[in-house]
Amino acid sequence: MSDGRQFVEFATRETLAKTGVGFLVAIAFLYLVTVGLGVEEVSQALAGAEYEWVVLGCLSTALCLASWGKAWQVVLAVVGIDVPYRKLVVTYFAATFANYVTPLGQAGGEPFIAYVLSRDTDASYEDSLASVVTADLLNLLPFFSFAAVGLGVLLTRPSLPAATRPLAFGLFGMAVGIPVVTGAGWFWREQVRSGLLRLVAPVARRTDRVSVDGVADRIDDLYAAFGRVAQDPGALVKAVGFAYVGWVFFAFPLYCAGQALGVDISPLTVLFVVPASTLAGMVPTPGGLGGVEAALVALLVAVAIESAAVALAIALVYRVVSYWFALGVGGTAALTVVKRA
Repeated sequence: MSDGRQFVEFATRETLAKTGVGFLVAIAFLYLVTVGLGVEEVSQALAGAEYEWVVLGCLSTALCLASWGKAWQVVLAVVGIDVPYRKLVVTYFAATFANYVTPLGQAGGEPFIAYVLSRDTDASYEDSLASVVTADLLNLLPFFSFAAVGLGVLLTRPSLPAATRPLAFGLFGMAVGIPVVTGAGWFWREQVRSGLLRLVAPVARRTDRVSVDGVADRIDDLYAAFGRVAQDPGALVKAVGFAYVGWVFFAFPLYCAGQALGVDISPLTVLFVVPASTLAGMVPTPGGLGGVEAALVALLVAVAIESAAVALAIALVYRVVSYWFALGVGGTAALTVVKRA
């Protein structure tokens, strides 16, 4: 059986079942939260929504993904893969859809996105994975930069709200830990390679589907791809620029959601709340559904809004323009990718 058919079988039998259960659990959780905060209060807050701001939030989400897709194109060009942007951006939207519907997709979706890219372009899987991981690491720079600015403003207040302390420490830990781990993995890449091969060896002895030599070749190809990416710092700077632009458009929908309901959320608050809610939303549901909304309510009440019902209404509008809209557009892109493949 080919890799493509194996992948389709896996997606049909396992991932889709988990996704369906995840959506049901998340929607049930959101319903209980809404009942707890007051259905009438939340409905009243949503009733006066100004749809112009909702449309602007959707546009911002589309521009965010388009910018990140451009950063992806820049990184791919470094490894010698030239893909027309019109084609690549559709692939990126499709990969985003897959990440958003897969439980814990944001925690480890790079291999899947690399698979989609390698199937939809002339890129090898190793080059695809290297470009995806590199682009994701570059996207972390604005993530932590914006979070640090917003957190710095909050720290100037008399006291940091108790509800935000775990998230603040989490963001700080990720800001320090991820670059350290990434640098260590590259500096001691031979030791990492040896360690991985030692882990693979017992498995290879029990099955002919995995071989130590085959895994070694894949690791060598992956490190070679990373090496090619690192040789063009100018291109990486350009990709970082698109990553920052993408993060501005990623955060802006929360501001739009507040404006749609007549609530003014300061840009600095947005810069902290959006990354923090993303971190808090690492729950085993599609796209962090349920977890992100709950985190947004807690954060908004802690730093900006008195009414939890209004905070939930803002969170729901924000997720419509940032998550559900991306699902719709990404799903359409996924159908296009499947059709042309």
